[in-house]
Amino acid sequence: MATEKEKEEALLLKNQLCFPLYAASRRIVAAYHPFLECIGLTYTQYVTMMVIWERKVISVKELGERLYLDSGTLTPLLKKLEAQGYITRARSKEDERIVIVELTAAGADLKNKAMSIPESMVCRLNEKTAFTKEELNVMRTELYKLIKALS
Repeated sequence: MATEKEKEEALLLKNQLCFPLYAASRRIVAAYHPFLECIGLTYTQYVTMMVIWERKVISVKELGERLYLDSGTLTPLLKKLEAQGYITRARSKEDERIVIVELTAAGADLKNKAMSIPESMVCRLNEKTAFTKEELNVMRTELYKLIKALS
């Protein structure tokens, strides 16, 4: 049983796991902003396009699972990407309840414009922190373990 002092210590911001993750997430999204602005995407649109670039054709359900996003968040995002001409959305011919997202030629062209972004971000991180590639890989692996544990 924790003492009163231990309970109070547990409430200190500096002792929370959630806060540095939250702050780091906000900072990393902000660091992506100038690179993404050049190609006209938000961070959420960018990660969505990454999955679509990888798969070319994917159901909205699977896309949401890959991105940890619900359909209420994903639907307006996909509407914007469709309006920009990067994807199309259509009901599956086999099951009309399923919406399929497909990459367009303009979406494929956008991938070419985005190719330098990951390397640019690694360079930016290295300017500020000097993380090795191995440290970044370990950090990513550990974060995925955390996500899995909380899912």
